[in-house]
Amino acid sequence: MTDENGVMRWGVLGTGGIAHSFMEGLRATPTAHVTAVGSRTWERAHEFAAAWDVPRAHGSYADLAADPDVDAVYVATPHPWHHPQSLLCLNAGKHVLVEKPMAMNAFQAAEMAQAARDNGVFLMEAMWTRFQPVHRLVRDLVADGAVGELTHVTADFGVNAPYDPDHRLFNADLGGGALLDLGIYPLALASWYLGELTLVGATRRLSPDNMVDVHTAMLVRGEQGATAALACASRTSLPGTAVLAGTLGRVEIPLFWAATEAVLHRDGREPEAFHRPFRANGYEYEAEEVARCVAAGLSQSPDMTWDESLRLASLMDRVRDMGGLVYSAPTVKAVPL
Repeated sequence: MTDENGVMRWGVLGTGGIAHSFMEGLRATPTAHVTAVGSRTWERAHEFAAAWDVPRAHGSYADLAADPDVDAVYVATPHPWHHPQSLLCLNAGKHVLVEKPMAMNAFQAAEMAQAARDNGVFLMEAMWTRFQPVHRLVRDLVADGAVGELTHVTADFGVNAPYDPDHRLFNADLGGGALLDLGIYPLALASWYLGELTLVGATRRLSPDNMVDVHTAMLVRGEQGATAALACASRTSLPGTAVLAGTLGRVEIPLFWAATEAVLHRDGREPEAFHRPFRANGYEYEAEEVARCVAAGLSQSPDMTWDESLRLASLMDRVRDMGGLVYSAPTVKAVPL
């Protein structure tokens, strides 16, 4: 579904910071145009529409889902709302790009995939790192044997945010915690290179109110026996570098979650540096992947499949079980639209 000029017409569901970042990326995407925005109130939707010159502002998510001039919806709300709002749009016949993590747990993610299947529409978790140019390059290098047999991966993503129990990072009712918000990145990176992951061990440190994790460390094993040591944190700055190590060398990716650089270290040779800048801010590439897949008649991206999202959700469920972190039933099942 596109307009008569072959442009995908986007609707943005939610008006927070990530929605603004997505809009910046779309400005560098000639085949994308945002025709509508939806929020819980018309006032917020109108402010967003005015800031980005969006033609229509909807004061409810249901009105956005029903808009006939919207082909695809970007769901940009906090984690607990991903499931109900994606279902709303999928069942209205819209393609959906939903922010990560895809849902609060694997059960919800499975329901979302089934809804996309039932309605014959596209659905993808917005794992933007997989579509960034430097990650495409590194993927090819590893596949071509530049580091030999891949044996170990390390990756971490940690920020030192001021503790505020009402902030979404620390509020369990908003799906808070380092694992869901930040840990999805190193887990997804390890999964991309090592295949289906088996959780070997996990440990966590809780917030002062003991409601969410502020630091989680994980050890996983890949399909061929390679290992990965992964970490995330919301109260500690971590280096943010990913290392893909093999029998013939390693690749280092600084700030891997929003990467523009990588360094290849082949054993016995000088390091090779690669630089692949974004056209805008990196969000443009996932939007282009949605358009490419829809134009090809695909319901899911081969580089971010439904099964992959389900595997990641299941893995995070197991990490939470191991760490004793449980979200309340209202957070998981009864979040209002």
